Amino acid sequence: MRINKAVITAAGRNQRSLPLQTLIDRDGEQKSVLEILVDEAVSAAVDQVAVVVIPGDEVRYAEVLHRHEGVVRFIAQERALGYGHAVYCARGFVGDDPFLHLVGDHLYVSREKRTCAQQLVSVAESEACAVSAVQATRETLLPYYGTVGGRRVPGRKDLYAVESVAEKPTPTQAEMSLIVPGLRAGHYLCFFGMHVLTPAVMEILGRLVDASTSGAPAKPKTVALSDALAELAQQEKYLALEEHAQRYDVGVKYGLLTAQLALALTGRDREEVLSRLVELLSVRELGQDLSGVGA
Repeated sequence: MRINKAVITAAGRNQRSLPLQTLIDRDGEQKSVLEILVDEAVSAAVDQVAVVVIPGDEVRYAEVLHRHEGVVRFIAQERALGYGHAVYCARGFVGDDPFLHLVGDHLYVSREKRTCAQQLVSVAESEACAVSAVQATRETLLPYYGTVGGRRVPGRKDLYAVESVAEKPTPTQAEMSLIVPGLRAGHYLCFFGMHVLTPAVMEILGRLVDASTSGAPAKPKTVALSDALAELAQQEKYLALEEHAQRYDVGVKYGLLTAQLALALTGRDREEVLSRLVELLSVRELGQDLSGVGA
């Protein structure tokens, strides 16, 4: 199985400006969040990238991706029917091919020389199946992530056969159906925001979209990707790769700041950034000391 296509979903109605935000990447270059994500995909030898956007955002997104002209195309999500529907909008682009999928509001920082996308694609190609990146996550954070249950693949410490999937489960639900033998107590395997998916996912999403919109209801039900992945786990071989890298949600409070610090502290300018952080902390401590003088 060869992966040469990627789909990035960037059609969140409340986060339209996030992909355009500028950061300094690990090589010290100024880039948009979206360009860093495309770089991540291209690092895994992907040569075609589709970005799913809100209609009308194509021009300004294209401006920040001029260095990837010829590689990237834009697909508009005409109706806001959820995350799963956004992925499904790329069905014509994907065709009958497996594809790498990244979410547009996360950045990924690997501790290894290989990027997170390279690691994931390598496993998917060698195992010839869908693979989701996951990370052991405390149960207090379950309301923020899709979560998988399953069992370790014999002979592998970081690879799991997925048996069940739930979107933002409660601790009780997770304890009943998402326990993974061998994982630390109180921890579950939550989605990392990066997947390699097979064409079967598009078929499943198509049925879910049809069910959501059948009868033209006044307010169609949104379609969740996790629902499609839960069905995929019952239909074909589906694995989860435990990532030891870090994911940063740039859409939360201080998310961009945290992602920028993570990129800087693992990049070529690490020493300079550390020095500046020490200076900032020193100024803060000095200010606190001086505020007590004469009290």
